[in-house]
Amino acid sequence: MGKATVFALRAVLGALLAGSVFVQTVMVALLAADLEGGVLADRRASILVIVVLGIVTAQVVLVCVWRLVTMVRRGTVFSHTAFRYVHLVIGAFVSAALLVFVLGVVLAPGEAVAPGIVLLLGGVSLAVFGVALIVLVLRMLLAQAVARDVEAARMRAELAEVI
Repeated sequence: MGKATVFALRAVLGALLAGSVFVQTVMVALLAADLEGGVLADRRASILVIVVLGIVTAQVVLVCVWRLVTMVRRGTVFSHTAFRYVHLVIGAFVSAALLVFVLGVVLAPGEAVAPGIVLLLGGVSLAVFGVALIVLVLRMLLAQAVARDVEAARMRAELAEVI
């Protein structure tokens, strides 16, 4: 990965992380004020907790991708250390899928939210869970690459002994 690509990706990740902190502090406070006197006032605390936790899952993914990009730049991504970050990404996506589903459950009772919105949240939950499965498949590819890298290092060591 070239230096320009790493710089551009880090700039995007930094902007997204800064934006998520802004949303977490300012926008959630505005959402709380907006929900205070509305139809969903009785579910306000649940909605706010779900939104904040959803933002935290996005922040976890951003930080883990930052760390993985650092490992790619250093040439150490094909190691067992990378699995820690990949597992965190998978866990964050599964958590986000569950949070979106729970948000749909919280919004479902009553007439405050249209049934189509709740159905859309179910679809979004399924899509986010699908992303977690895709990352799981990519994790399996990483495992194969790490195994091949270890095997190649072992064979190089054996060849060095022979020579």
